Amino acid sequence: MSSYVEKLFSVTDKVAIVTGAAAGMGEAIALGLGQAGAKVAVADRDEEGGAATAKAINDAGGTATFYAIDLVDTDRIQEVCKEVDAEFGQIDILVNAAGVTFPLKDTDTLEERLANFDLTMAIDLRAAYALTISCREYMKKAGGGSVINLTSINSIVGFPGNPGYVAAKGGMRMMSKGLAMDLTGDNIRVNNIAPGYIKTAMTAGSQADPEMYNSRLRHMIVQRWGEPEDMVGATIYLASQASSYVTGQDIFVDGGWTAKGLT
Repeated sequence: MSSYVEKLFSVTDKVAIVTGAAAGMGEAIALGLGQAGAKVAVADRDEEGGAATAKAINDAGGTATFYAIDLVDTDRIQEVCKEVDAEFGQIDILVNAAGVTFPLKDTDTLEERLANFDLTMAIDLRAAYALTISCREYMKKAGGGSVINLTSINSIVGFPGNPGYVAAKGGMRMMSKGLAMDLTGDNIRVNNIAPGYIKTAMTAGSQADPEMYNSRLRHMIVQRWGEPEDMVGATIYLASQASSYVTGQDIFVDGGWTAKGLT
């Protein structure tokens, strides 16, 4: 039984591209996949951080290569997918973990708001679509694959002062459902992991403010903020054959934040 379960959840020798892998949840996912035996293409704009993630995987006995990528550059997105396939011979897993957020300021002009909105949509949504389509032919050649998009609890609930982020994550959630239908003929599954409040650089402001920190904590069933490593288990599940009958779905890794009602 144990060997069956191990095989079911195995990602050994699968090739995974992870964006945003220089830090935060992307880094934790890349390290987790590497420890589980996957070959990891660490993709990020941050060359120092990305190279450090790849080195950590290799130093631990895994296999990883860093690829510098600017997610607003569609040509570079296509190049990276081609380079990964050329180096490793296949692409099995794509994790779109990169994301940005630009909270509004009262002093922002319309032009500034639109620029931040457009950049958020470009990185958090458009790039994920471009990567998925660019990887499709390589996943098909490999016999299929798994696309895992990191959305957010804000893909289903509102959040004040950040309409671009909410729109991008809500769009990514529904895009995944549409792509699940479009890509099933190539044996490619597409699913979402929706993190709650996780201790990353993106939430540093909320972590530093005791009132904000505790207001978010009070709404969690599991009484702690999440760690980036909390994303690894759901990723392994969605990347492996254990989820072969799962596509177009959302897994909320949020400590029960979206499930909590009155107390």
